[in-house]
Amino acid sequence: MTHATPPRIHVETLASLIVLWLSGASLRFTILAVPPLVPELHSSLHLTESDIGLLSSLPPLMFSLAAIPGALLIARFGIKATLLIGLALNACAAAARGAAPDALTLYLTTLVMAAGVSIMQPALPPLVRTWFPQRIGFATAVYTNGLLVGETLVTALTIPLILPLVAGSWRWSFVIWALPVAATAVLVLLYPRRMSAERSAIAATSAPASWWPDWRHPLIWRLGILLGSVNALYFVTNAFLPDYLTTAGHAELISPALGALNLCQLPASLLMLIFAGRLATRPLAYVATGALSFVSLVGIMTMKGDWVVVWSGVLGFANAVTLILALALPSILSAPDDVHRTSAGMFTISYSCAVALALASGWLWEWTHWPLMGFAPIALCALLIPVLAATVRHARSPAPATLAEADALSSE
Repeated sequence: MTHATPPRIHVETLASLIVLWLSGASLRFTILAVPPLVPELHSSLHLTESDIGLLSSLPPLMFSLAAIPGALLIARFGIKATLLIGLALNACAAAARGAAPDALTLYLTTLVMAAGVSIMQPALPPLVRTWFPQRIGFATAVYTNGLLVGETLVTALTIPLILPLVAGSWRWSFVIWALPVAATAVLVLLYPRRMSAERSAIAATSAPASWWPDWRHPLIWRLGILLGSVNALYFVTNAFLPDYLTTAGHAELISPALGALNLCQLPASLLMLIFAGRLATRPLAYVATGALSFVSLVGIMTMKGDWVVVWSGVLGFANAVTLILALALPSILSAPDDVHRTSAGMFTISYSCAVALALASGWLWEWTHWPLMGFAPIALCALLIPVLAATVRHARSPAPATLAEADALSSE
């Protein structure tokens, strides 16, 4: 006799997905609250262009520096506690930016806020592995969709909606965007994810979990360079496309091209809700997205008019697909108790690569006085993605976690 699945299970699954989505969105709500407020920061705190550049570089710098401490927190206190610490640092420091009396205080609060985000990042892959061991691609696509929607909401709503709501105050705008992060922290704190009362014998009796990434393992470097290529493609294109179009005499294309680059990430994340589970371990998927990213860059550099906008959108779409697939890989390729430190190593390498490549792109542009050279490093990144596709060739399906193991891992 077949028994229907108790409704409580479906409610738990939906609640878990909501927590994942909000956590993903919280990775970007506070980070991207800055760009729309740059004119106000110039006038209020007398920041120069160099000051704004430094302010913008602090988050990716902290993403590379604080990921491993995040793995340490997971090993010592568990996934849930670490996620809460990251959310709390993120929300409190982001709101504190609104009280910054000078540039130095703004830098310091931004560093703490970015550290909170960085601590959160290595907590999400093991949370996905714990809650959805048989649907890792789907669950990863859920929190990545939250991340991408968070980016879009902040950049789209700050100027037309949030600033008028707070009488044009950039200070209160920072506070407003910290509120959903604080609300997510409260939800994580109260969310029971009740499973089995029985504790995993391993979790209860074993020695403290390892947290330091195994830098000798080629997998960490392959994943780090793969994700670093994805991040560099996104950050460098967003940073240099406006100047490139201005130099080429097509400044009118800046807004539509950047809009296409970022908005086309959203349909990619929606499609990956369906296909990420099937594609994450298929090398051909990475070959296709890397090749498409390279062709898109060539199209942006060689074509004119509306074609620049079209190819920018294609680049955003292809890069978002690669991002989601790459974020799922630590959960798929690592043992359950290694996901957090593999993720931390991957994030450390990837953001270090992204920062280094952004600097290299700017240096090449200035040294050669040839705008196309600014895009040469990320063109190589696009070609690296197919080369690294072999990383997933020997992927193994993770064994399903028991309810007791999931409870122990996620809430200890």
